[in-house]
Amino acid sequence: MSAPPALHPAHHAPAVWFLKGMRAGLSVPAIVLFASYLGFGAVLQSVGFPIGAGLVSTLLVWALPAQLILIGGIAAGTALPAVALAVAISSIRLLPMVVSVAPYIRGPRRNLFWELVSAHYVAMTVWLEGLRLLPHLPGEARLPFTLGLGNVLIAISMLGTLTGFLVAGEVPTPLAAALLLLTPLSFTILMVRNAARPTDWLALAAGFFLMPVTLGLEGGLDLMIAGIGGGTFAYVAGRLLERRRGQS
Repeated sequence: MSAPPALHPAHHAPAVWFLKGMRAGLSVPAIVLFASYLGFGAVLQSVGFPIGAGLVSTLLVWALPAQLILIGGIAAGTALPAVALAVAISSIRLLPMVVSVAPYIRGPRRNLFWELVSAHYVAMTVWLEGLRLLPHLPGEARLPFTLGLGNVLIAISMLGTLTGFLVAGEVPTPLAAALLLLTPLSFTILMVRNAARPTDWLALAAGFFLMPVTLGLEGGLDLMIAGIGGGTFAYVAGRLLERRRGQS
């Protein structure tokens, strides 16, 4: 995969790379995020959740499944420790994404504080765009570029949240629910676009075939089996396939 011409390595100040990251964030995934959070804002209005707290959840959580668990739990009167635990468990899925993209974020000069801030930005969109764009950038550009990318995407998500809350009366409930599905659909499309190695395609195929089989399992094991089990199978099978190609 080749980088867009505007992202080819060049010597720029960190502020320039920050602006380049913001510009890279103004893309189709940003439109999908806005539409998804438009639905989230409408949900906030429908359950009577304060918009200020909803915006803070977008800023600090920035993961729609976890945010819906948070809002739904509080609206249902669930004890806060139980809600916090459910949100934490839901967000564990992001840890492998952070671990896989973190080496590309680090520059030649370590800055732990800003690297931790960048790690907060790593949700599905930043993970996929980071894996696609960051390897083509010089080391000193990666951290400010990620900060610019993450900031603009979170800002767009917060704008979508506010807009959805304000126009909730004009958005039918089924449409608001459908908008929330745009993020996983976009994630799937972006993964297909970024797939390059046999392991990538095997992981997509394993998830596609395993998810319907495990969907009826109780305790939330469907995602764990389809994700971890399918991913492990894809990794092992992909490595064996690449080794066989290298020996031929």
